[in-house]
Amino acid sequence: MAHAISIDPERHVEGRHHRGHRGSTGTERPTGSSSSSATCNPVRGVAATLDPGQVCGNPGFLMQSCFGHSSSAPPPPLSPPPPPKVYHVWPGKNVFFLDGRVIFGPDPKGLILTAMAVIFSEWVFLAYIVDRASTHPSLISAFSLILAATVIASLLLTATRDPGIIARNQVSPLEEARTAASTPSRFVIVNGVEMRMRFCRVCKIFRPPRSSHCAVCDNCVDKFDHHSSWISQCIGLRNYRIYLVLVCSAFAFYAFIFTFSVRRISAGSALPETFVFATLSFMTTCFLAGLLGFNAFLVAKNKTNNEWHKGRNHTSPNPYDEGTMGNIRECLFEKLPPPRVDFRAVAEPNL
Repeated sequence: MAHAISIDPERHVEGRHHRGHRGSTGTERPTGSSSSSATCNPVRGVAATLDPGQVCGNPGFLMQSCFGHSSSAPPPPLSPPPPPKVYHVWPGKNVFFLDGRVIFGPDPKGLILTAMAVIFSEWVFLAYIVDRASTHPSLISAFSLILAATVIASLLLTATRDPGIIARNQVSPLEEARTAASTPSRFVIVNGVEMRMRFCRVCKIFRPPRSSHCAVCDNCVDKFDHHSSWISQCIGLRNYRIYLVLVCSAFAFYAFIFTFSVRRISAGSALPETFVFATLSFMTTCFLAGLLGFNAFLVAKNKTNNEWHKGRNHTSPNPYDEGTMGNIRECLFEKLPPPRVDFRAVAEPNL
């Protein structure tokens, strides 16, 4: 049995929105303007009057009208940038790579030239010398490649390791001037010998004994030996051993290729370029032999290059001298201290 249902057209639905009149076909007719410019929100049953130009060509607006929100969500809020690390704000002239794990000197040209010289020497040796200078060219070539690889590896390790950079002190210029004027130096006792600690105006610290400020890298370096232009890095406490490996391997490499260059010249089948190569390798071997002998003397006396050239401990007793064997053990085999500066740590606000 059919029942007649009466609908009050003035009744409000959902508290705020007004429903349209229902006609004989069961469809809703909005109250107000014509149905050609109206669209219905199927979720809330909202009758809205829209401008056709506002709808046409704007599907995003149509979706927003029908479903109550835009089809594209607002972008999430940007996360704050990570705090800077020490190597980001370090005032020295070093260049850092791999998130502060690798540290170079300020000018890499010397390092690049040295590496290219070693690679070029090995290429000339393999291409023009070794094939006729020995009855076992394969073994000779393999041994020369091992020597060249050792030179390149020790060169890169020396150039990319922290030489012993000392942390700086952040003080005001007024406090720095007062400190430098009142106490230009301090003294410590090392094995019964009084050693001076000088004040560094750049790093604002009293440098430990045997340390010095490198003007090229703009850092104070612990047990500073020298700044090598061929390596583009300071040589100090933490990379001196690898530097010795570099000098020894480079001497062995150039002495090796010089020996076989002379053998080829003696065989009477040498090209004119072989004489030039033999001369250059001989000069390089002599230079490296002198450098190796000088560093062997420094190790035996437990002195640095910087101390020797400045005349320190020449007449007065060397407080670090423990005898030849003790000095060799200390320089080559004792455990190195950790770095004084953690370049990958989060920087303090006043750094």
